[in-house]
Amino acid sequence: QVQLVESGGGLVQAGGSLRLSCAASGSIFSINVMGWYRQAPGKQRELVALTNSGGSTNLADSVKGRFTISRDNAKNTVYLQMNSLKPEDTAVYYCKAQIMTSVIISAYYWGQGTQVTVSS
Repeated sequence: QVQLVESGGGLVQAGGSLRLSCAASGSIFSINVMGWYRQAPGKQRELVALTNSGGSTNLADSVKGRFTISRDNAKNTVYLQMNSLKPEDTAVYYCKAQIMTSVIISAYYWGQGTQVTVSS
């Protein structure tokens, strides 16, 4: 089986920084896209950032210039560096990955989520 485990969330003041990590483990043949989503109370889950196996990235307009996504393919880990945090960044952040468990079997997996709270 495959697991995604996130870490790095917490409480920070506005203007501060946090770094989230998401490590994939289990029966992994390869990992294609890895990304971060977030869900604030009463709102739909939204895309924050994506990165593919080649290192290309895509960021939501609301976080461009403040957040950076990166990955370590050797560690099957994706990171989200969040700088200049704002109260509106408060949400549960989820990791998602498209993982191949064999040459022909691919599926999407979600982490359990990590809370990020930004105080004003």
